Amino acid sequence: MSTTPETKSLQLLLLGDCMLGRLVDEVLQSAPPKYPWGDTLPILQSADWRMCNLECVISDRGRPRSTYPKEFHFRAAAKNIAVLEAAQINAVSLANNHVLDYGYDAMFQMLEILDRAAIVHSGAGANHEEASRLAIASVRGKKLGLLAFTDNEPGWEATADQPGIFYVPVDLKDRRAQRLLEIVRSQRNAVDLLIVSGHWGSNWGYVPEEGHVAFAHALIDAGAAVVFGHSCHVFRGIEVYKGCPIFYSAGDFVDDYAVDPVERNDEAFIYVMEAQDRISHGLRLYPTMIRRCQASRAEGIYEMAIAKKMQELCAPFGYVANWIQERRCLEISCSNRDDAGQGAGR
Repeated sequence: MSTTPETKSLQLLLLGDCMLGRLVDEVLQSAPPKYPWGDTLPILQSADWRMCNLECVISDRGRPRSTYPKEFHFRAAAKNIAVLEAAQINAVSLANNHVLDYGYDAMFQMLEILDRAAIVHSGAGANHEEASRLAIASVRGKKLGLLAFTDNEPGWEATADQPGIFYVPVDLKDRRAQRLLEIVRSQRNAVDLLIVSGHWGSNWGYVPEEGHVAFAHALIDAGAAVVFGHSCHVFRGIEVYKGCPIFYSAGDFVDDYAVDPVERNDEAFIYVMEAQDRISHGLRLYPTMIRRCQASRAEGIYEMAIAKKMQELCAPFGYVANWIQERRCLEISCSNRDDAGQGAGR
């Protein structure tokens, strides 16, 4: 996956769930803003464009919602926008099950904070039109589009006159799913590359859930160049369908969660995609771990174990993830193949 100045390819970096609240927020009362990113910062800062799923609300306002029972509420102080700025995050997905943990006032303050920081966002807003709006960024003369949805928290669904999230059931027969596909079809030519970010499914499991594969294929068929899935606490295998990567689950990148000894939610990757002229050429996956509310590059036997697990999870889709020792990462080619999308995951 070589890059030369002549190719003018873009290096797009994607991160899974980034939760900056609770204990992470406490650490940031004394630690510098760069702390949660640990030694991954050089990779993050070397990309042309970076996005993550922001699994909390950044605000000083609001109180934990109590309209119905919910165990976890995640909020980071308003000053912690500096954490995203330290990593040069350019875009965030807000369609998830924590953006409204502290109510509408907190969400609205976060939207203002993100706008002031010039971090584009998709997936939440004052009404359905805003929540389902494509976030557009210009990167080295190319236009990137981000469209974020979630099938979590149906009670938070944005409507014509109610704030909330872009809620879409993962059911191709549902009118809201069809509306999502219509948006993708209508916007595919408005940008050079369209990323659809989906906070979907349950918290656990290394295998894509029923309906996710067909749904992701439909999004690619409609015009998405990338489907970037998250919400599950562990990473899942990557499929390349018609030359377009599908991340069924990116896993957790930074948080304070207890670690499950079997489904290791402290293991994930930095995902770097090389793209040119609406085409994804390949992926680099750098193994990471979470320690003490901080992301870090995995090392030694941990690095190899994480890489091997991803290789095994990708194999049913018919694509090989090759370990590149000099870069300490996996590489996956996105070259189009006649049998793309015909793996066992279908």
